[in-house]
Amino acid sequence: MLIGLFAALLACLGYGVGSVLQAYAARRSAAAAQERGEGGQLTETGAPTVASTVAAVLTVAFIVGSVLDVVGFVGNAVSARLIPLFLSQTIMSANLIVTAVLGIFVLGIRLHLRDWVAICSVVLALAALGGAAGHEGGGSDDPVLHWSVLVASLLLFGVSQLVVRRLGSRGAVAAGLAAGMLFGALAIAVRIVQGIDPLDVPTLLADPAAWTIAIAGIGGFYLHTVALQLGSVNGATAALVVGETVIPGIIGVLVLGDTSRPGLEWLAILGFFLAIAGAVAVAVFGNLPHSEDESTTDKPDPVAVGGQ
Repeated sequence: MLIGLFAALLACLGYGVGSVLQAYAARRSAAAAQERGEGGQLTETGAPTVASTVAAVLTVAFIVGSVLDVVGFVGNAVSARLIPLFLSQTIMSANLIVTAVLGIFVLGIRLHLRDWVAICSVVLALAALGGAAGHEGGGSDDPVLHWSVLVASLLLFGVSQLVVRRLGSRGAVAAGLAAGMLFGALAIAVRIVQGIDPLDVPTLLADPAAWTIAIAGIGGFYLHTVALQLGSVNGATAALVVGETVIPGIIGVLVLGDTSRPGLEWLAILGFFLAIAGAVAVAVFGNLPHSEDESTTDKPDPVAVGGQ
């Protein structure tokens, strides 16, 4: 349990710091392209083109952020195997707090009282979940579940591409939510994948869950990058948090046997939904424009403040 908790906290820090660095890189890359007079950065609906996303990914800050994402992925994988999914995924949702606070210093984002209230609700929810969590229920040998996770990931990635392209510049939350759902599918796949302990490469490669880990990981990474290009880092990350928390938590309890401590089921449920509500609030507030008074004052370059 302690190793799983530490791994989840490591994933939280890795994902949180990585998101801020990636948001900074995405915005600086777009600004640099604009200064050079390069076209082809946006589609007709305002969504970023694949070329602009690739250009952002190749910057130094984005690469460093991606390395931290790898650290987060390892922590995520370890925690998903050792503690209940509703606990591991919700602890990682605290990367929202890391992103919001670090964004103040790196991106110049100004947080309002409503943002801090939402963030504090997530902290309280994590404390409730930590106190109520019991033991993880193990994996599953059901081939239907293994194939279902793979097929769902493929469909989700395909549909999300169409939705985000159609929404264009308004698609940040949709892209972040889809990325989070793919990362949630990844967490489920990590829990159920066969051939890990003990290591059996042929069994591992034959398991659809193993392919889900690769597909959902790459797809979630790409959609998260698109979300950071489109809108607020806090809003995009909060949407991602909702996606990667809700489905794995429910699947973990209903299918994989994750439990809470006897008599504390109510606290686990309260903490779970409080964390989701806080993340949704940050996503909504993170995409609201400034007040009219703020908009009429002199402000720094919007690239430097993360599009707030």
